[in-house]
Amino acid sequence: MPNVSQPSGALRSQTSPGVVLAIVCAGVALASLDLFIVNVALPQIGRDLHLSGNGLSQLSWILNAYLIVYAALLVPFGRLAERHRRDRAFLLGVAVFVLASAACGAATSLTMLIAWRIVQAAGAALLTPASLGLILASFPAERRHGAVRTWTAIGGLAAAVGPVAGGLLVEISWRWVFFVNVPIGLLALAIGWRRLPAVAGHPVRPPDALGALLVTAGVGLLSLGLVQGNTWGWSSAATIAAFAAAAALIGLFAVHVAWHHNPLVDRELLRLRSFTAASVVAVLFSVAFGAMLLSRVLWAQDVWHWSALQSGLAIAPGPLVMWLCSFFLAGRLATRFGAGAVIAAGCLIFAAGMVWWAIAVGLEPSYVDEMLGGMLLTGAGVGLTLPTLMATGAGSLPPHAFATGSAAVNMLRQVGLALGVAVLIAVVGTPQTPQDALHAYQDASWLIAGVAVATAGVGAALLARTEQRTATAVVREPA
Repeated sequence: MPNVSQPSGALRSQTSPGVVLAIVCAGVALASLDLFIVNVALPQIGRDLHLSGNGLSQLSWILNAYLIVYAALLVPFGRLAERHRRDRAFLLGVAVFVLASAACGAATSLTMLIAWRIVQAAGAALLTPASLGLILASFPAERRHGAVRTWTAIGGLAAAVGPVAGGLLVEISWRWVFFVNVPIGLLALAIGWRRLPAVAGHPVRPPDALGALLVTAGVGLLSLGLVQGNTWGWSSAATIAAFAAAAALIGLFAVHVAWHHNPLVDRELLRLRSFTAASVVAVLFSVAFGAMLLSRVLWAQDVWHWSALQSGLAIAPGPLVMWLCSFFLAGRLATRFGAGAVIAAGCLIFAAGMVWWAIAVGLEPSYVDEMLGGMLLTGAGVGLTLPTLMATGAGSLPPHAFATGSAAVNMLRQVGLALGVAVLIAVVGTPQTPQDALHAYQDASWLIAGVAVATAGVGAALLARTEQRTATAVVREPA
């Protein structure tokens, strides 16, 4: 144990990789938790803020404003984390997140709440790539895959247990789903300031503001069209304009990445086959994951009329199975069978859970017969897929691109989550009778299952090809 008279820098330089992992996972858990902890609080927020009409489409922006801004800022802030000391970037991100969380809890209108959610997302977007940059810089190469799997599993577990924690907190007040971040964040700040190692930045190019603006506006307009389509009419001028503008902006973003001298996503990263394959699969799977989690919360509260606490506890077995698969199965199976096979299997197991719900669910609540099996299957699928995806994408990155590359994968994941939420709102709509609601949620379950099956096929094809090329290169490499 270091002498208390040692200077702070000496103490920080001796911090073990395990301690670094624990500190940054606390911050990332907060950012991930806030992706879904709000889900179970939406009905209470709507009532407290006196929303009327198509309240669900309005409330969905509490989720999607966070997801879209988080996604858009991950890469620019990842670039900033590469340029400056990563410990300071991480601590600044946590500080902004804590401040915004307190303001969200004190919000008196939907507009104020959404505005502070955007600030919250900015803090999360700064701390997330800096955290992975700290981990990858602290661990030796042979231990990085395991550290990244742990980092991903903690983040994924926090996101998945959000509805459980939210259900408990909503029993006090919906405001506590935000206030709970404050003491945890302050503790992470205090310990991190003392113990995180100083990881110097690299002389990389400044972030691309135009690219971030294009992707934010494009994904935002696409989500707007999906969320408002039922209200405006799918063939209305407003809906068509939203989709057309989204397509134009996303197209401009693709052109910008292809030709700009300093694009938001580094073209060199796109030449890394493992990174590109993992990124494509991350988008598709996140669409299914985001839609699945919100659908279960809304079904339990709006159709079965369960409380927020009941709904959160009903979802709890899924996160538990996800945690077990993430920590004890995903890494071993990937080593034995390859990442592509594990990701494909995880997606198919996830799809089986959605099929379970599509077939078994009914208007009369029966948790064991109708919901439990689907929660266990989807939890296992997420636990196999997400950690393997992140380890595959991050494990292929060169040291100078740790923060930026991990931010790009996470950006695509958040885009997928936002689109998943928007697609679910579009499919479910505003059913007028319980029977309408049953049919809407069954349709949503079949659609999510189809996305997961398609993801399994894409993942198996892309990653198997990547692994085959890697193996061939190793065989041909001279001794």
